[in-house]
Amino acid sequence: MASQYTVADLVADFLPQVGVSTVFGIVSVHNIPMLDAIGQRNALRYVMARGEMGGAHMADAYARVTGHLGVVFTSTGPGMANAIPGLVEARFAGSPVLHITGQTATKHIDRDVGTVHDVPGQTAMLAGACKAAFRVRSANEAFGVLVKAAATALSAPRGPVSVEIPIDLQRAPIERPAGLDALMLPIAAPLPPSDAELDAAAEILASAKRPMLWLGNGAKQAGDAALRLMDLGFGAVSSWNGRGTIPEDHPMTLGGLHGNGSPRVQDFYASVDAMLVVGSRLRGHETGDFSMKLPKVLIHVDCDATADGRTYPNSLFVHGDAALVMAGLADRLAGRRSIEAGFAADFAALRARARDEYLATLGPYAAFPDAIRAALPRDGVWVRDITIANSTWGNRVFPLYDPRNSVYPVGAAIGPGLALGIGASIAAQGRKTIAMCGDGGFSLGMCELFTVAQEQPDLVTMVMNDGGYGVIRHIQDAVADGRQFGHDLLTPDLQGLAALAGLPFFRVSSAETVGQVVSAALAVKGPAVVEVDMRAIGAVPPYAPYATMGKHAERARQ
Repeated sequence: MASQYTVADLVADFLPQVGVSTVFGIVSVHNIPMLDAIGQRNALRYVMARGEMGGAHMADAYARVTGHLGVVFTSTGPGMANAIPGLVEARFAGSPVLHITGQTATKHIDRDVGTVHDVPGQTAMLAGACKAAFRVRSANEAFGVLVKAAATALSAPRGPVSVEIPIDLQRAPIERPAGLDALMLPIAAPLPPSDAELDAAAEILASAKRPMLWLGNGAKQAGDAALRLMDLGFGAVSSWNGRGTIPEDHPMTLGGLHGNGSPRVQDFYASVDAMLVVGSRLRGHETGDFSMKLPKVLIHVDCDATADGRTYPNSLFVHGDAALVMAGLADRLAGRRSIEAGFAADFAALRARARDEYLATLGPYAAFPDAIRAALPRDGVWVRDITIANSTWGNRVFPLYDPRNSVYPVGAAIGPGLALGIGASIAAQGRKTIAMCGDGGFSLGMCELFTVAQEQPDLVTMVMNDGGYGVIRHIQDAVADGRQFGHDLLTPDLQGLAALAGLPFFRVSSAETVGQVVSAALAVKGPAVVEVDMRAIGAVPPYAPYATMGKHAERARQ
């Protein structure tokens, strides 16, 4: 006698039907039916994380690198709550993550009756962390809820979406939906801008002699349209989450060196007579809490109407899809070129001098960006945690060539780096991946090193080890009159930890050998661990704004 088809079976069939091939998670009492159905079909790769937070970060990075859904399964209650940091980060990053979690039996939900994993208000918690949160309230609505959730995650502006499926409904029998096999997700079409707004923007830009683009996360899929404007003479910079939209060996982009920490770039903006900001919030984290002076004429483009005036004032707001807006402007500006003859030469000089000046602030780490970039293949994936190495050079001057090959914690939390690296390397399907972590961030998620050992991705985990929270030391120097507290860490011997996990281990003890050692680690088939002994190499100098603040504090003490 054939077993009945259930909601759990539907979940297992739905995911491959919408293009999912890999899922992440942890099995528990309130998701066993769904994961059992997945296991029986053997149509999905299941990556078993060591913690729900790690699993959510893996799904996030997987979504960023593939450009499609990242899926994570958790149990209800504490398991769900453990995933919240990963969902919050996916919200910051605009990642299409589908979080499928269990729930207590329908008759007990939200009654605070003390059943296992019973957390009243779970849906509200998820709604606060995610773009949207749904609960399946009857077996027959499960298919529609899954369709709505996946389409919501993938519709611009993208973001994480949670679906709760109570344990009794996971086991509930249903008819296999007739629409499953021919399913096309109702993803919202790109928003076309109005002709009037395009015409108004084109009028401003047609007279600009030194125009620039600022490309954010919302422009990641619009690189071809951005290049059309650059072919018309525009220069470009990127937010840190928009990096790689224009390959950063293009002569007319500054990449992530967009002015924060580079006085020369900020001075250059005074000569720019129009800046087209596309798909970027111009976040306070990247603009010194909006103290960085941008060109007076700003045209802001976003598919989210609430972005209008949220941070910097603009001369004009264009409501629409990034690619459609930039393509429409390129059509209108063709043949109306008024670019200043010396702009490209001035930009090239700025690009070279600003980068050299910034590298000179890095002390013994000045050669790290180019040495590691030379070791990593062009199509390799660059993942990093919020470690001091990323804050000083990983986000700013490490060259990137594709937006899907750049993953970092947009929300600026430490700790996700290793898990992000796992998800990214699995998504990369054999392309080499480096995950640069600080020793502090690595400590938060080091249990996932055993996920690496189990899954064997092509991942080099590079731990920048300075024996503590290096960034915090600089901040305390600047804002706590030099008093340092709670910053030193006792961490495991990394070589011994790698041996325990059965992973090859390498150590960098001098700045001159970083490229050679990273190359050797990348040559390993599968995973490897690299420790960068920062105590042997030397301290990283403070970066903006803490370098300036620290000088002011020192002068005040004198």
